[in-house]
Amino acid sequence: MAVPRPARLRPSDLLRLGGYGLRSRPLRAVLSALGIAIGIAAMVAVVGISSSSQADLDRKLAALGTNMLRVSPGQTMMGDEATLPDDSLSMIKRVGPVLSATATGSVSDTSVYRSDRIPEQETGGLSVVAAQLDLLETVGANMADGTWLNAATARYPAVVLGAGAARRLGDIPTVYIDGRWYTVIGVLGAVALAPELDNAVLIGWDAAKAYLGFDGHFTTVYTRAVESQVEAVKAVLGRTANPENPDEVDVSRPSDVLTAKRAANASFTALLLGLGAVALLVGGIGVANTMVISVLERRAEIGLRRSLGATRGQIRTQFVSEALLLALLGGVGGVGGGYVVTTVYAGAQNWPTMVPPWAVAGGLGATLVIGAVAGLYPAVRAARLAPTEALATG
Repeated sequence: MAVPRPARLRPSDLLRLGGYGLRSRPLRAVLSALGIAIGIAAMVAVVGISSSSQADLDRKLAALGTNMLRVSPGQTMMGDEATLPDDSLSMIKRVGPVLSATATGSVSDTSVYRSDRIPEQETGGLSVVAAQLDLLETVGANMADGTWLNAATARYPAVVLGAGAARRLGDIPTVYIDGRWYTVIGVLGAVALAPELDNAVLIGWDAAKAYLGFDGHFTTVYTRAVESQVEAVKAVLGRTANPENPDEVDVSRPSDVLTAKRAANASFTALLLGLGAVALLVGGIGVANTMVISVLERRAEIGLRRSLGATRGQIRTQFVSEALLLALLGGVGGVGGGYVVTTVYAGAQNWPTMVPPWAVAGGLGATLVIGAVAGLYPAVRAARLAPTEALATG
């Protein structure tokens, strides 16, 4: 007489059995899934926030352009502060691929105050900078309030505050500089490619000479070049600005600074991903612990199923499926939680929300791997129980 073959468990049967095991102990299942969810949420949120930051940087660079170069005096052979020649700006404008060039000059030995009654030592760390009229277009700045300097106001005691300077000084109509009141005619927005302007009080070139004893030397020259020729222009700017001493000229590309900050953030992101992986590992251990206890508590069920003809393979499959379902529930919750965290944080920073599809797929894939590994040992242990032993100890 042929021995009947055991019926095969269909996927719906496995889902029903796994769901029954979780429903019978809901609090334990929720706590175990929570460990997985925290790990996946941390990893998805870190990747999402990092991607959102990158998208914001790309958006800023697309708007501001990566073709701006910054020229400033370096140091002499003796270690003293160098200066740019008076004709350096006009020479730079003659370079073929240069689209525009403008300059600012630091007005030394001047301090800015809200009032003439503030002690001299309380300067607030603000600088006075002489600016040319085409500065805004070249550095990609915008006015947050008021108007920019023009041919008339650039000759009189009128100033424009940088974004940081405006925050420190507050909403005031005038500032006190070197014994004279100056009218505030505007406030700049934050300048991403020239952050040194944020804490500056900008005054017209002629007014700085007439009222503050400005020597007219260029402190910084900003240039815009044809995008495809930026590196070539950068290579010749030093020799162009100061042919006699090109080594005394510093040339930089401000967009590289933003990219470098992004690279530094990437290292921090890797650290956070590591912490998320640790949380995921802890969650996997929680799933394994839950499944081991479940096997111990369900010996009678295992023995009954074995006595009714269930094979060891079916018992193994049942408990592995239960572990997979438990981990998957945590993974889905973690992906949702990570997306919510990313959305809230990106919205607070005015970033576009970006959660890469590979992060979602990777998170769910990691939960399945964790669930399979965590449930394997308890499943094997359950399958090894003999029916009589399981019924006797159940």
